[in-house]
Amino acid sequence: MYELSQKEYETRRDRVREELKRRNLDVLIFFSPLRIFYLTGYHLLATERPLAMIFPRDGELIFFVPKLEEEHIKYRVPWISKLFTYFEYPGTEHPLKELLKVLQEEKILDKKIGVDSDGYPGKYGYKGPAFSEIIGRKVQVVPEIVDDMRLVKSEEEISLLRESAKWCTLVLRYLQEYSIPGTSEVEASLLASIEASSAMIRVMGPTTFAWIPPAKAYFRGQVGRLSFYPHMMYNNVLIKEGDVLIGEASAYVGGYSAELERTMIVGDPSEEQMRYFRVMMKARNEALKEYKPGNPCYAPNRAAFRVFREEGVLEKALHRTGHGIGLEGHEPPWIEEGDSREMKPSMVFSCEPGLYIPDLGGFRHSDTVVITGDGAEIITRYPTELEELIIR
Repeated sequence: MYELSQKEYETRRDRVREELKRRNLDVLIFFSPLRIFYLTGYHLLATERPLAMIFPRDGELIFFVPKLEEEHIKYRVPWISKLFTYFEYPGTEHPLKELLKVLQEEKILDKKIGVDSDGYPGKYGYKGPAFSEIIGRKVQVVPEIVDDMRLVKSEEEISLLRESAKWCTLVLRYLQEYSIPGTSEVEASLLASIEASSAMIRVMGPTTFAWIPPAKAYFRGQVGRLSFYPHMMYNNVLIKEGDVLIGEASAYVGGYSAELERTMIVGDPSEEQMRYFRVMMKARNEALKEYKPGNPCYAPNRAAFRVFREEGVLEKALHRTGHGIGLEGHEPPWIEEGDSREMKPSMVFSCEPGLYIPDLGGFRHSDTVVITGDGAEIITRYPTELEELIIR
């Protein structure tokens, strides 16, 4: 299975209806393409053109989309019965004013309305009034109705993440093999991504990919001394002997991607490189012990930072230990001191404590971790010990 079933989407919509009833709301209007996808499976290229999904507590969903999406949404969501379109943005009349006419026609304006945001969030230079301004009164902004549902994954979601994790392993293996001295980081990334993606699309067959290539591995500039910067950008530098590399892998399956990262070293590692690698691994292993149901989300972070403190390298830790994983690369809950939410079975997180040393590089593994009934399972399987991550 490479995409969620219709039953999964129906179950999610039923949960939204239950929440609307509990909150005494008659209708919930969604402007977020991601939340609309979560509830319907409607993939689209989000642009400056606003769209909305009107979700009555009782009754059929109503879609409001730009004209260029009319046939596309019928293809993605063939069960829709109410669809309204407008021609273009910005239009002679702003699309949200067109939406107001739809709400009037559907006799929704006098109902108790909730929204996931007070208007279209926008991109590509979108400008528009707040939804509350359009209808002339306050509305309840309740993004958490869907966002809280996303915290605990279903069996189908975890199945997609497991599938993604397999392809993450393959594409990272190719990246390690192609990253020989004298090769540019971009060339190694492209070769690995194309080879793994070619295998992936042959196995999966016709399905929807949000990005191409669907399997990707890259260093994203984290090569040699530049791996000191956790969020470095591509520089197309040449890989050379003595470099510390942080390789990252992702693979898109049905809207979801696992996360896999490994620190690699080109040639024989120095004593200094081995020391920081060892400390990073110690922090990782201690953090992994704290991924279990009932623990607060900050527990793995606290365990990793305790190791950093004991080893005298606390100032070289530049970020939290992890984050939630699902439809987005980073999503709640957060493995960080400020998040005290309880870990629950079927929550999915990264585990990625890191150390960053000026003029030497960065040291970070990342794995995708699923909370189970009595502990946790690492679903990204790739060597972790230094001797298996040396590139010769």
